[in-house]
Amino acid sequence: MKPSDELEQLLKNLHLNCILDIYGEQLRTAEKEDVSYSEFLTRLLRAQWHHRQESALAWRIKRANLPENWSLASFPFARQPGVSRKQIHTLAELDFIVKAENLVLVGPPGVGKTGLASGLLLKALENGYRCQFIRAQDLFDQMYASRADRSTRQLLNRLNRPADAPPLTTVRSLAACSTYLSHRSFPQTTAL
Repeated sequence: MKPSDELEQLLKNLHLNCILDIYGEQLRTAEKEDVSYSEFLTRLLRAQWHHRQESALAWRIKRANLPENWSLASFPFARQPGVSRKQIHTLAELDFIVKAENLVLVGPPGVGKTGLASGLLLKALENGYRCQFIRAQDLFDQMYASRADRSTRQLLNRLNRPADAPPLTTVRSLAACSTYLSHRSFPQTTAL
């Protein structure tokens, strides 16, 4: 059964598209199961809420620019004996984000630093945090370009704007930038 024209317009105006999509099916099910109006409405709203949660997660993942599609569950711990599964799972509780601590993954190429960072970022994204993955060279290129065109203030404002600034940013490949970093202090840093 299709909703009335007025109901359809109201659902569109309120951006309740998921309810609009499932209304007929849910109405038939409710009539068949003889559920109360309250239960019917609860089912519609629950479906809309789940849809919004899934859409928000997809948006956060897209904006995060993850370089690899790894989760901590798919990380090959067996092939990386130097990586402590217990320590990584402790980090996956995300307490370091709440405490505003830095986390530095250190090691030679090919040991899984990017995969672990991607997995931790994905875990944070799944827990509602906004995150961003950026290569160190890209970040420094943006900073250098902002100096050249005198837009450094705008760049810093964009990076620090509460609405857009992610609480968790992963910067990859800092080894080439050690001179730059030696002049900066990073309090409360955990190195792995």
